[in-house]
Amino acid sequence: MSNTFGHLFRITTFGESHGAAIGVVIDGCPAGLELAAADIQRQLDRRRPGQSALTTPRNECDTVAVLAGVEHGVTLGSPIALSIANANTRPGDYASLADVPRPSHADFASLMKYGIKSASGGGRTSARETVGRVAAGAVAAKLLERIGVEIVAYVQSVGSIDAEGIDPLTVTREAVDATPVRCPDPAAAAGMEAAILAAKADHDSVGGVVACVCRGVPAGWGEPVFDKLNALLAHAMFSLPAVKGFEIGSGFSATRMRGSAHNDAFYRRDDGTLGTRTNRSGGIQGGISNGEPILFRVGFKPTPTLGRGQETVDYDGNPVHLEARGRHDPCVLPRAVPVVEAMAALTLIDAALAQRATARWPG
Repeated sequence: MSNTFGHLFRITTFGESHGAAIGVVIDGCPAGLELAAADIQRQLDRRRPGQSALTTPRNECDTVAVLAGVEHGVTLGSPIALSIANANTRPGDYASLADVPRPSHADFASLMKYGIKSASGGGRTSARETVGRVAAGAVAAKLLERIGVEIVAYVQSVGSIDAEGIDPLTVTREAVDATPVRCPDPAAAAGMEAAILAAKADHDSVGGVVACVCRGVPAGWGEPVFDKLNALLAHAMFSLPAVKGFEIGSGFSATRMRGSAHNDAFYRRDDGTLGTRTNRSGGIQGGISNGEPILFRVGFKPTPTLGRGQETVDYDGNPVHLEARGRHDPCVLPRAVPVVEAMAALTLIDAALAQRATARWPG
């Protein structure tokens, strides 16, 4: 069951990095949603490798095939099966690593757990697995659009370079995609791109932070106590490869504030509803959405596969000078943006469906 995510809108991903295909089965998508392959392909194109010099040179078209669950462009309510072929595999690049656990990869831990591991790449622990999540997330996002929910993620920082002046209330995907690094601050984006290319030239890697805003989420989503909306989002983001941190709203900066400075005071909007003058809660209070935009950040570590030599040992403990082959991102951030959006969409659509079951009974 560890390959399945969600309660009511459930997805199960399948496939390995260098296998025949990657894919996902979606169970629980309501019938009657107009859905075309192009709706899914747009997000897959944003995630796919080989987009620029900032990403892995592995060139995959990542063309989605809709195998089941959709007829005449409309969902049937039955499981939706989506498949994406792995066309540009090179498993031979990993032959020299068969006896060596790569530093900061899942090779050793996976072997200890299962007694066997994928012979090429990271298998199910590879970031290639996220293709299925993005495909399913695109379906979830289309459902959310019908009720006015919009999700936009962007690169907030790369290494020590931080973007300034990005307004999460107005930032658009068009602005995000205007730069190869997917940072809507052009000046910061130029510095980020230079930092990534410098790390790449040095056969090294660099990490950073993806920020995400979910606008239009109504008040009332989330299921305390153990399925708080912020807890579910944290679970979703920490399930992604390379994630090292998650914070929502004011995050860890709240630990340095007094309550009088941190509290979000309420006011009455022009339409008569209540809102908060500040949003340090990040749109969630008590584990339940409060109607304000949901704001969170996800920290990604530097890619662990390096072209430069590393001193390590093989599975028998013998010293090894490791120079990893293969094609890898010098920074995962540009391609992580649609993956973060996908996991946010999958979390929110599940919360929306749960709200139908737990909302106050009319009358």
